[in-house]
Amino acid sequence: MSVSTYHETRLALGQRRSILWDTLWRFHFSKLIAPSDCVLDLGCGHGDFINAVVAKRRIAVDVWPGFPAFLDQRVESFVGSATNLDFLTDGAVDFVFASNLFEHLSQAQFQAVLEQLRRKLSQRGTLNILQPNYRYAYREYFDDYTHITVYSHVSLCDFLRANGFEVLEVKPRFLPLTIKSRIPVSALMIRLYLASPIKPLGKQMLVRARPR
Repeated sequence: MSVSTYHETRLALGQRRSILWDTLWRFHFSKLIAPSDCVLDLGCGHGDFINAVVAKRRIAVDVWPGFPAFLDQRVESFVGSATNLDFLTDGAVDFVFASNLFEHLSQAQFQAVLEQLRRKLSQRGTLNILQPNYRYAYREYFDDYTHITVYSHVSLCDFLRANGFEVLEVKPRFLPLTIKSRIPVSALMIRLYLASPIKPLGKQMLVRARPR
């Protein structure tokens, strides 16, 4: 598979993505990240999340060689696999974010990432995972030909616990599966969706954890 081709087709740039991530930052993730934090975005793609973040240090990692061109100039970039984080100092990272990443990795690769993060995270550091929840997205899950591993909000939490993490928060239906639909995308709609206790279209989960 060509990594560049994948990003040009499945993850093409668009205004909808910018609106989504800017709104998620303003009304959700900004409450979890302090201005003094070091934030690491694993599998950052076009950098929509890390570009929106306000923090002392921002770091982006992806196997796609073209991603640094899309980053804010103050974001540090490292081209390579999330399974190799040797460039980071132990205890340096306060907030790790991984959006739609671990379903693309084998369990052995995911385990390798977790093993490294147990060292790289600070004492108050957290791992924050956003990805499809197979329990609710089973019909569409393998429409993405690069998906190789299945997780629900239950199995993902069990995997994290089995690999030395304590689960802090689970939102089984945090977001709809995709913004590639006829439904309009606006900051107001996203904000209302985040605040609503009822999420009938929610097929992506959010799980927060920290090393034990």
